[in-house]
Amino acid sequence: MVYLAFILHMHQPYYKNLLTGEAELPWVRLHGTKDYLDMALLLDEFPDVHQTFNVVPSLLEQIEEYAAGRLSDRFLRLTQKRASELTPDEKHFVRENFFSAELNRVVSVHPRYYELFLKKHEDYGFSDQDYLDLQVWFNLSWIDPYFRANIPELRSLVKKGRYFTEEEKQAVVARQFSILKEIIPAYKRMQDEGKIEVSVSPYFHPILPLLFSSFAARDANPNTPLPKTIFSQPEDAIWHIQEAVKFYRERFGDAAVGMWPSEQAVSMDILPSLVKSQVSWIVTDEAMLWNTAKKIHRDGRVLYRPYGVKTKNGPLTVLFRDKYLSDLIGFEYQHWRTTDAVDNFMYHVLKIHEYFGDDDCLVTVALDGENAWEYYRNDGRDFLRALYQRISEATYMKAVTVREYLAGHPVRHSLPSLVTGSWIHGTLNKWMGHPAKNAAWECLAEARRSLSPQELQDERIMKQVHILEGSDWFWWYGDKNVAFDELYRLHLKNLYRMIGQEPPACLNQSLDPTSPY
Repeated sequence: MVYLAFILHMHQPYYKNLLTGEAELPWVRLHGTKDYLDMALLLDEFPDVHQTFNVVPSLLEQIEEYAAGRLSDRFLRLTQKRASELTPDEKHFVRENFFSAELNRVVSVHPRYYELFLKKHEDYGFSDQDYLDLQVWFNLSWIDPYFRANIPELRSLVKKGRYFTEEEKQAVVARQFSILKEIIPAYKRMQDEGKIEVSVSPYFHPILPLLFSSFAARDANPNTPLPKTIFSQPEDAIWHIQEAVKFYRERFGDAAVGMWPSEQAVSMDILPSLVKSQVSWIVTDEAMLWNTAKKIHRDGRVLYRPYGVKTKNGPLTVLFRDKYLSDLIGFEYQHWRTTDAVDNFMYHVLKIHEYFGDDDCLVTVALDGENAWEYYRNDGRDFLRALYQRISEATYMKAVTVREYLAGHPVRHSLPSLVTGSWIHGTLNKWMGHPAKNAAWECLAEARRSLSPQELQDERIMKQVHILEGSDWFWWYGDKNVAFDELYRLHLKNLYRMIGQEPPACLNQSLDPTSPY
């Protein structure tokens, strides 16, 4: 029997400005209406398909604050404002930013939305009705197609298409918030029913090995240029782990905790802290297995099973994902016809079954659970429904949660150690080594070093530090991502202001020397 463990990772960076209390970007709210709830509810149609959903606590924290009305963002404020009352600057912002959706799969499939897109690019003026329709379509298009088709007032708005009223716009916003409120309760219900397992990542999604020491980057790749100032704060890594476990238990009331280390980045240094926090299993990329067991060529009999790794605090179960199958879903099948993509996936799993014969195996398919679907037709729902139907009908495979599999299949294999690396090329170079990435680490190290012993005990100040340790800021440096550069520098400036210091002047310009901004 092929046991298939889907692990879908749900993550957005921490966009909230701790000093203003407002989110700088709207992506938690918008992905919250498009990805997190419907992905789980879809499984209600397929009771034999069980999955693991990995969530980042800082993502759920922001969802909770939106749902409770404690968090807003500029996009939301300008949506709620009457179109006829928008100032010229606000109209410019709406016109420039409210087409932030995938052009071919989202904008162009809605005639009025696409008409406005063309009108903008042909430099025609917008009427108040145009701005109102744009306000509605930006928010409506980010709501998952399943909800747009099955919630009557949303279905009628899609059919109407244009000439929306202010009242109809507010109805769309109200539905956004009702969807956000359902996410965590739905996950809790479905875990209690055994349909899903919820696992977590470290609290603000840091690269744990790099928090232990910048030298981890050279453990993964000896040629990595290091920052001038070495960052080494093991206690911060431990905080992210412990707080994530605490958050999970408070929301989901379960003792057993699985963890997806941020970006599947692992090292031997982090494993004892995971065990001490009672994390029962982790998942990482198959590259970690092959780099650990260098003499072994890629072999399903080695890959498709869990391993125990001994630490000073006890053993930890480690799963290695099948990178090829995971990336087919994450990046390739979006270009295929639905039936061809599903046939291809099932063919691969059938071949695995034939290879193992009567023996059981665990195939781990772990991928981003939100970003891929906007590039699929119908936000991926057609593909997923067809895939889940075929899995339900297959006699040689069973889709299980990680917990389910481990409960029935005790770990029988072990590794003496685990190399340092991540799911991006098996190294940590996506977060350290580039001059801009290193400059960001140097700024963080300098800011943290400036904290007094009293400030190190201040929860609000340390929360800002932990936000700055998130992986996303370092990921984007070197790629000329203006928004994330600005947001990282904003978080750094806020840290200095919290401790009563003037932010360094260097934070007033991009940390990326190659950036034109």
